[in-house]
Amino acid sequence: MVVYIVQRILAAIPVMAFVALFVFLLLRLTPGDPAAIIAGDTATPAQLEAIRDSLGLNDPLLVQFFSWIGDLLRGDFGTSILSGKPVLNLIADRMEPTISLALTTIILSVLIAVPLGVIAAWKQGTLIDRFVMLLSVLGFSVPVFVIGYLMISLFSMQLGWFPVQGFKPIGDGVGPFLHRIALPTVTLTLLYIALIARITRTSMLEILGDDYVRTARAKGLPERKVLMRHALRNCSVPIITVIGIGFALIISGVVVTESVFNLPGLGRLTVDAVLSRDYPVIQAVILLASLIYVVINLLIDIAYVLLDPRIRYT
Repeated sequence: MVVYIVQRILAAIPVMAFVALFVFLLLRLTPGDPAAIIAGDTATPAQLEAIRDSLGLNDPLLVQFFSWIGDLLRGDFGTSILSGKPVLNLIADRMEPTISLALTTIILSVLIAVPLGVIAAWKQGTLIDRFVMLLSVLGFSVPVFVIGYLMISLFSMQLGWFPVQGFKPIGDGVGPFLHRIALPTVTLTLLYIALIARITRTSMLEILGDDYVRTARAKGLPERKVLMRHALRNCSVPIITVIGIGFALIISGVVVTESVFNLPGLGRLTVDAVLSRDYPVIQAVILLASLIYVVINLLIDIAYVLLDPRIRYT
């Protein structure tokens, strides 16, 4: 397994290199001038040229790329064009809201969706199964921002139970933290409940007809043990896969939710950076999202080996 993990890590290097090259060229070749944004509408051509020289934007693309890669290898992600702060510091300041939202969403989704999927498969064709599938369809069909605005309208504007926007770090207390993160979490959870419950149901249906499940039932084992110990355990690989990918998607795709609830996370940072053409910030955020995908896929592969000892990698 160690050899396989090393091989996967080595295989990720060219993937990250391609992502870096793609992001660099995409940002440089799209319309827009950071110098014009920094200098303002009243800047003279000489002032714009001086800003471009100071930012290195007048250098050949090849020189800019290798200079940027060299800085990355030294752990330097550059300095924000607009704020003048190190990019890593900006990302670190915005990580807690995004990570908090991702963790609370995925935990709540798993706690609700996996039992729903198991019950739906167990009661296939019944009203319970149809109800779960209806929830899944609704979860996939309704856009996240629509759910978010409905949550705000009902629970914040009408009932007054939760604040409309903002974030409280967990260091200020668990109560204020949960009070602020509740509505964004529920908004995203509805989507991921639909995804995880559907995958769980499909995986369970493939397993429940196998011989070893019928044998377990013939031995007189309680249905709960048959479902949880035999069926769910043996179909856990696709469920873990979708949970892992879902976690990566939440971290890299919370732009809409963070905008709706005004959370100061990576999504808002990305939007602000794109609007201002802040190259270093955009590049760092996209590379971070790509790295998260790579790491999660590696962890999923490790889970395959741990959950199924019959698998051998060379």
